Amino acid sequence: MPKLEIDIQYASPAIEKKLASIASPTLIKKWVKEATPHSGQLTLRFVNQAEGKALNAAFRNKSKPTNVLTFPYDLTKKTLAADVIFCLPVIQKEAIEQNKAIRAHLAHLIIHGCLHAQGLDHEVEKDAKKMESQEIKLLKSLGFANPYASI
Repeated sequence: MPKLEIDIQYASPAIEKKLASIASPTLIKKWVKEATPHSGQLTLRFVNQAEGKALNAAFRNKSKPTNVLTFPYDLTKKTLAADVIFCLPVIQKEAIEQNKAIRAHLAHLIIHGCLHAQGLDHEVEKDAKKMESQEIKLLKSLGFANPYASI
C-alpha cells in the first residue's frame, strides 16, 4: 500500500473546534486515503473566510472565498504533492443552502479536492462527468449518497 502523508492544518482554534464537531482528523484522513491511491504528501488546511478570500483573490482573481482550492505541486503515476484549502464557513453555508448534511458535504469536497490534486478537473463537460462519476463512486464506498442527486 502506498504511503501517503496527510497533514491537517487549521487557521485558528475556532476552526479546529468547529471541524472536530463535524469530523475527526482520523475520519478525514480515511476519506483522503480512499480518494488518493498515490504515495506522497497532502496538506489539508481549513481556513476562515478572510484567508479563503485572500487565497481565492491571489490565485484565481476572484474577490470572495470559495469552498475548496487545490494546489498540486508534483504528480506522477504513483506519487503526488499538493495543498488543499477548505473554507469551512463557505462549506457550512453551502450545506445549509443545498439542504445537505454538513459531514456529507465536507466529505464530498475533500474527495473533490483530492481528485484535483490527482489531475482531474471539471472545466469542460467531458472532464466534469468523469470527475463527478469518480466522486459519486468514492462517496458511495464511504457510505454517502450521490451529492449531485439533489442539485
